[in-house]
This record gives sequence, structure tokens and C-alpha cells, in this order.
Amino acid sequence: MSQADTLREILDARYSCRAYRPDPVPAEVIAEVVRDAGRAPSWCNAQPWQVVVTQGAETEAFRTALLAEVERAKPGADMPWPEGYPGVYGERRRTCGYQLYEAVGIAREDRAARAEQSMQNYRLFGAPHVAIVHAEAALGPYGAMDTGGFVTAFLLAATARGLGTIAQASVAAYPDLIRAHFGLPETRNILCAISFGYPDPGHPANQFRTERAALDDILDLRG
Repeated sequence: MSQADTLREILDARYSCRAYRPDPVPAEVIAEVVRDAGRAPSWCNAQPWQVVVTQGAETEAFRTALLAEVERAKPGADMPWPEGYPGVYGERRRTCGYQLYEAVGIAREDRAARAEQSMQNYRLFGAPHVAIVHAEAALGPYGAMDTGGFVTAFLLAATARGLGTIAQASVAAYPDLIRAHFGLPETRNILCAISFGYPDPGHPANQFRTERAALDDILDLRG
């Protein structure tokens, strides 16, 4: 198998995992994933990313603190969220949501059940680990863009080792709690969380896969 075929296989295998087995991931495997993700390219080789990874009681303590903060405080991310999802972007977003609700047996009109499902974000989908990804605030949107490459590499490196992952902007909506909980300085922007662990393949939430845009919708090849 060529390197291109191997990469494509990993890309095709990756999905947003929303249910996990309780088994912890060995520390040496976590270190390998982070090391591989750190090979992501960045502007001027700044490598603005850093990551806090929890395990065991630390995961449970953060999960408890996060749920309490969601009940108490209004969300307010360090980096502004999209003002809207116009056109095809909104269609893709809605389709993803409907696929999830259908997979777990929630009717579209059942707002209470949809809200409860949304709360799974703050329960970290039951994952035994969460990675808090943060970057230097002074580097602004380009530092965040570079860190997006690290996040993608993390997800693929984890998939290559049989792990499930889900990148979560929702958790980053509570940056003050996160900085205080983990002792991070104000100079660090909280960009996202990645809940991860060994996937529960039989869980209904893991039974659907999102569609990908056609090549013609992405590529404008000139010349």
C-alpha cells in the first residue's frame, strides 16, 4: 500500500465519535499522538499550539466543573464564532444534526431531547480523556489557523491508533473556567477541546457518517 493510500484510509476512517468505552488510553500512546500532531506545519515554524490532556480523576474533575459552569455562566469563546451559516454551509450543518438525531432516535420536533443530547458535549460524550488545545493569543487568527493543523493531525494520529475522537468548539465557549481550572495564563486562547478514547462501536451515536462535498465543489483548477 502506498503512503497516499494509507493516508486516504486514515482520512476515510476518521469520524466524530460520540460514545466511548471507559478503558483508558495508555500514557505512551497519548504521547505518540501528541508528538505526531506536533509535526503539523505552522507559519514561520511558530508552533503556537499547546495541549492539556486529562486522564482518570482529572477527566472526571473537569467534566464536573464544566457541567457546573454551563449551568451557571453564559458562553463566550475567546475567538468569535460564526455569525451564521449561509447557504450550503447551513444545509450541511442541519444535515449533520438530523443524522445524529435520527441515529439516536430523537424526533426533530422533540426540543427537550435535542437539548439533552447537546449536553453530551459538556459530558465529553463519556470519554476517558479530553485534550484542551490552546494557542498564543498574540498570534491572532493565524496562530489559530496553524493550531487547526495541529488539531487535524491529532485526530488523524489518534485514528491511526484505533482511537475515537471528536473536536469540540462547544467546550471552548467557557475559556475562563478552563484557564482557571488548568492554571493557564490569560495569554493563551482556548480554541477547542478534543474528547477521545476507545470508541464504543455499538452505540447508536456512532452509527452515521457525514457526507463530504464533491471535488467539483472544492477544487477550482486553473491553467
